[in-house]
Amino acid sequence: MRSLWNGSLSFGLVTIPVKLYSATEDHDVSFHQVHAADGGRIRYQRVCEVCGNVVEYRDIAKSYENADGQSVILTDEDFATLPADRSREIAVQEFVPAEQIDPMLFDRSYYVEPAAAAAKAYVLLRRTLESTDRVAVVRFALRQRTQLGALRVHGDVLAVQTMRWPDEIREFEVPDRVREATVTDREMQMAATLVDSYATDFQPEEFTDEYQVQLKELIDAKLEGGEAFVAEEPAAEGEDAEVVDLLAALERSVARRGGAEQAATGTEGRKATSGGRAGSSKAGGDGKSGSTRKTAAKSGTGRAKGGSSAGGTKSGASRSKAGSAEGDQDKPRARKRA
Repeated sequence: MRSLWNGSLSFGLVTIPVKLYSATEDHDVSFHQVHAADGGRIRYQRVCEVCGNVVEYRDIAKSYENADGQSVILTDEDFATLPADRSREIAVQEFVPAEQIDPMLFDRSYYVEPAAAAAKAYVLLRRTLESTDRVAVVRFALRQRTQLGALRVHGDVLAVQTMRWPDEIREFEVPDRVREATVTDREMQMAATLVDSYATDFQPEEFTDEYQVQLKELIDAKLEGGEAFVAEEPAAEGEDAEVVDLLAALERSVARRGGAEQAATGTEGRKATSGGRAGSSKAGGDGKSGSTRKTAAKSGTGRAKGGSSAGGTKSGASRSKAGSAEGDQDKPRARKRA
């Protein structure tokens, strides 16, 4: 991984030579623009509208035009004279509680690597931020722009997240229909139950960019001369289309979620029953297998009904998360065939 910025990190009189590395990357498939008729690549040229000549990138400057139509040309040499752009320092401005920074301000993330000789000061700052549960608000220049950033602990390293300036966040006025909307206690109760049924610990690795996966399958199939997917007709409106009442929609969602958890716990019950039958068979067939089957069924039902509790919720949500997308897609087809 190649660094994209070299400089120093300073807080007080302590200075730490550091490098910045991009912490994220896009996994999108890259495409070329081509002529659909013959597959020829599309090429763009920078043409001057005054002389009509093709202009090389090195000969291009920037121009600013004000409201009166007056324009001024700025070259790379002009930008290099700005004092802020010459700074090679990430300067700590203050240390603040992490929860005070609105996530909407965050932009890009970078790993901060110290020089070998400054490892001790780097570790000291990292451990201090970790123990105080604070974030360092920093300022630095990156790519011809003064950046505001949040220096935070990320695992065993420090990372800086650039932040947008306050005037870059748009104001949004809530419509009157939203301010005037009211909800009942029953709706709040059902919504809380539905939230509890989905409650779990966030594990980002459990989620997949399905569009990119399917896009790569489509490309591979095209390269082999075939088709990866068959165009499907729009799904017929199922029972969900009949729900026009918010409370009814919540109740149906809770019921559906409970059914998924019951199916998961029922599978465990069947496994326990199978074990019980094997044990009773070895003991000489004393007739306990039927009792075992009833006990397992009752146990599975009890766990399904208790899905809104903290323990049952986590296990149910974890078991059903991976299959929820497929299950929801398959249900309308099943009803259609019936």
